[in-house]
Amino acid sequence: MVQIKTPEQIAKMREAGLVVAAIHAATREAAVPGASTHDLDQVARKVIADHGAKSNFLGYGGFPATICTSVNEVVVHGIPDEKTVLKDGDIISIDCGAIVDGWHGDAAYTAFVGGGHAPELIELSRVTEESMWAGIAAMKVNNRLVDISKAIEGYIRRQPRPATGKYGIIEDYGGHGIGTEMHMDPHLLNYVSRKRGKGIKLVPGVCLAIEPMVSLGTAQTKVLSDDWTVLTTDGSWSSHWEHSIALTEQGPLVLTAPDGGREKLAQYGVEAAPDPLA
Repeated sequence: MVQIKTPEQIAKMREAGLVVAAIHAATREAAVPGASTHDLDQVARKVIADHGAKSNFLGYGGFPATICTSVNEVVVHGIPDEKTVLKDGDIISIDCGAIVDGWHGDAAYTAFVGGGHAPELIELSRVTEESMWAGIAAMKVNNRLVDISKAIEGYIRRQPRPATGKYGIIEDYGGHGIGTEMHMDPHLLNYVSRKRGKGIKLVPGVCLAIEPMVSLGTAQTKVLSDDWTVLTTDGSWSSHWEHSIALTEQGPLVLTAPDGGREKLAQYGVEAAPDPLA
């Protein structure tokens, strides 16, 4: 069953989404050479506490932190610790969430640590982020779930190939429904699979976390012995971007973007729904 939200419930999810946006802003500023991933987790904990929210990552399936910190070849679910110290030239994907009055927000971004990054890394992050926005722009009433997958994959496939030869669209992880739980039906692939069919019809009240993960090589991953940390099997570096979105009668509202997605969606010819908290 796919959970359909009322406008009042979407407003609560917007509150949670803005906490996530605040975590992003604070951790992005703190992601500098010399900082440990544990330091970033402490920053996130303070933001959550300051907003009177709860973490939906801490304790989830036994996860020991409030954010996932995935550095370089780590795709997702990296565990913050004091030993992992950021260096000039690293990239880090930070995934985090928050709960307000039982409603969840979830989003991720890729940041560049220091400077001196290779052009293909900068382009990797851009392509991943823009594929996410292409997917969000396809979140329209009466479209199907597969239209989002098609938009994400199509954007990536249209880009010039990197020097490494190809972009790998990670196959083992994807987007999901979100609401009274962080992970809900439906599962959203970042590529088109004939086996999965067209998926649900998109109607007002559907809320999704759209999150492409792309590498500079393989689409295949492996999990470390901690049962969380996911790496590319060939060691290629990867990028991860995510937003939580509510579909309304007026169009998509990006719950975890400070402006509700207005600026980026306009670039795709889509008008963002009005912010219920404005």
